[in-house]
Amino acid sequence: MDLFDLTGEKEKNIPLAERMRARTLSEFIGQEHIVSETGLLRRAIKLDRLGSCIFWGPPGCGKTTLANVVALNTQGNFVKLNAVSSGVADVKKVVDEARENLKLFGKKTYLLLDECHRFNKTQSDSLLPAIEKGDIIFIGSTTENPFASMTPAIVSRCRVFELKRLTEDNIAFALKKALTDKERGLGNLPIKIDEDAINHFARICAGDLRVAYNALELASLTTSPDSDGVIHITLKDAEESIQQKALSFDEQAYYDMLSAFCKSLRGSDANAALYYMQRLVQGGCDPLLIARRVIAHSSEDVGMADPQALVIATNAYMAIERMGIPEGILPLSEAIIYVCEAEKSNSVVVAMDMAKEDAIVVKDDNVPPWVKNAVYGSEEDKKMASQYKYPHDYGGYCEQQYLPDSLKDRIYYKPSDNGYEKVIKEIRKRKGKKN
Repeated sequence: MDLFDLTGEKEKNIPLAERMRARTLSEFIGQEHIVSETGLLRRAIKLDRLGSCIFWGPPGCGKTTLANVVALNTQGNFVKLNAVSSGVADVKKVVDEARENLKLFGKKTYLLLDECHRFNKTQSDSLLPAIEKGDIIFIGSTTENPFASMTPAIVSRCRVFELKRLTEDNIAFALKKALTDKERGLGNLPIKIDEDAINHFARICAGDLRVAYNALELASLTTSPDSDGVIHITLKDAEESIQQKALSFDEQAYYDMLSAFCKSLRGSDANAALYYMQRLVQGGCDPLLIARRVIAHSSEDVGMADPQALVIATNAYMAIERMGIPEGILPLSEAIIYVCEAEKSNSVVVAMDMAKEDAIVVKDDNVPPWVKNAVYGSEEDKKMASQYKYPHDYGGYCEQQYLPDSLKDRIYYKPSDNGYEKVIKEIRKRKGKKN
């Protein structure tokens, strides 16, 4: 408690999203796949036996909140740093103090590092020995895939927990809880909120609970009380607070139009696809959602028949993300037309599904010895590795077994006779490959 803040104004100024952070796992919303009663994470936190880990997931899904739950339920010290503003000196200070506390008092130190993917190699290397020796227990929080964005040495010493985007039901439940919570939420305010306003917050925030909390708090603070002193939050108030209009059609019509848009892309009808795109956008649909569908269909339905479709679709997404509406609708329209008019082939998705099935069912890990990594292998491994044929020594291609013996005759990708895949067929034929 702040002795100089006798009126409690400081606490009132803390954002609703911060006040409503879960303090225990029973208060935590969503992520049932990792915080269920029998889940590893819940057991480890309850027993205060959580080792170094990384929480990875989209914004507002509960990564920092989970770390705070650990902090409130551990008997050790808890230190928080941000990878953007912290340097090697900050890490060294934390590690030195952690060693002292462990040596003198036997107390563990948990280090929460927000945005941990922003740590460079030098910063990571300064932390690595402390994690390895157990001087600190590292808890990273990141929106980026840690396997691609972080130093492998750090990731290999941590258990990675992937958090999912929160569902609309999760968001709606959290908002209703905040409206009735008199200790930390808005329960002391005479608020009446329409169900469609709650649903609008839950849908538009795209799984980011922080955005939903902020919008609800803004609506409650800016909506004037009626003659009875009640703050009545309507759909219109919700739209203004989150700066996006509700869909001008019902949920069934929305999904019908989205389905029609996707089938128009697949069916090469640019006129229909453009119409449904405009109908969805004018009705309040996020154009980025439409752009994501165009990217998916550029691989699923066009694929290798015209690889340029994926490039154009991805660039359209980036353009609309940076330009917004209405300017971004132009490159989005271009991408829609291109995907519609392009030659079609579903060979990519067929190959992907076949490979996935074998990876799950067959699971043959007997990699042929000549394509193994034999750097740290035995003398026999190194001898077998010498049988590897370097394709460029043979003009760019040579016949060689790469798949395990049980899968060596599998053919996943079979090019069609459409578009660029005709060229691929000719190239494969010249190489002596099976089509």
